[in-house]
Amino acid sequence: MAKYKIAWLPGDGIGVEVLEAAKIVLDRLQLDAEYLPGDIGWEFWRREGDALPPRTVELLQRVDAAMFGAITSKPARTAAAELAPELQDRGLSYRSPIVRMRQLFDLYVCLRPCKGYPGNPLNFKEGIDLVVFRENTEDLYAGVEFAPVPPELARTLGQLARPFAPFAKLPRDQYAISCKINTRAGSERIVRAAFDFARKHGRKKVTVVHKANVVRATDGLFLEAAKAVAKDYPEIPMDDANIDAMTMWLLKNPHNYDVLVAPNLYGDIISDLCAQMVGGLGFGCSGNLGARLAVFEPTHGSAPKYAGQYKVNPIATILAVKMMLDWLGEAAKAQALEQAVARVIQDGRVRTYDLGGTSTTLQMAQAIAEQL
Repeated sequence: MAKYKIAWLPGDGIGVEVLEAAKIVLDRLQLDAEYLPGDIGWEFWRREGDALPPRTVELLQRVDAAMFGAITSKPARTAAAELAPELQDRGLSYRSPIVRMRQLFDLYVCLRPCKGYPGNPLNFKEGIDLVVFRENTEDLYAGVEFAPVPPELARTLGQLARPFAPFAKLPRDQYAISCKINTRAGSERIVRAAFDFARKHGRKKVTVVHKANVVRATDGLFLEAAKAVAKDYPEIPMDDANIDAMTMWLLKNPHNYDVLVAPNLYGDIISDLCAQMVGGLGFGCSGNLGARLAVFEPTHGSAPKYAGQYKVNPIATILAVKMMLDWLGEAAKAQALEQAVARVIQDGRVRTYDLGGTSTTLQMAQAIAEQL
């Protein structure tokens, strides 16, 4: 019997190809694991009205971790129009399956390391080594949205919120509302996760990213919670910055930062910025971590225009494998894999199109496997 059970969720587009690349390095590492395929993605939305079918949720309840490829998401009206005819006009609403997984399994940490490996021609500056902790279950991604706006909600907002007055007279189908929900408990635990990581790995400081000067209620709560948690880590300096200023300062002085922690939306933004500084989304890996389950993925999308061509860079997915190995306690295998990736990047003979080369997705994976 295998030591680990790994849910294998290719998803859409290039997700299939990058997970095929991931399997090459996992086989070379001889991880004692059983890989269990799961249904997820746009085709299941179209055919069944659910991009994350109940059978896949059940699968995730009995595995140690999951590898996820990529997903296609489209606006609500487009998604509804692409449903099979027998599913039309049944009130089905598309929701991102990765967002649902995060909420169903309380994968409250989105961990996104962004490291510039020597020899990468796409590095913005050499020596960048940033880690983003993104709160993963709350904020504007909570899924509490209204379009059109229900009359009772419009009336209540008109009574309770003076700034709502300019919108109160609009037809209810002419505006939409997305609720930003942040809890003290949710804020505290993601900040604590960032400080625990900094302490464990000897990081120099934690920076809290917010917009509390304008979004006073929710971001104010997040910043207040962060300051309270920081008192438990007196040896680790904490500073904070508004999200807009942070994007500027990261580009100007990336070496001034180390561990960044943010609410969901801001974490999504700055992690993509950080990924671009170390080579782009072809290098952006991500772990969605909870108390019992973790789902690992590249941060890029399904890239339909490249699907079937096997030309995209699989390094983001392979680095996500490295993260999974760390999660499983396979530290030696994780270190060996990262070193293999670094050697291939520095050598420079095998490069995918984003790096200026002509190597395929699987050729890159094979080159990394040969370094193990």
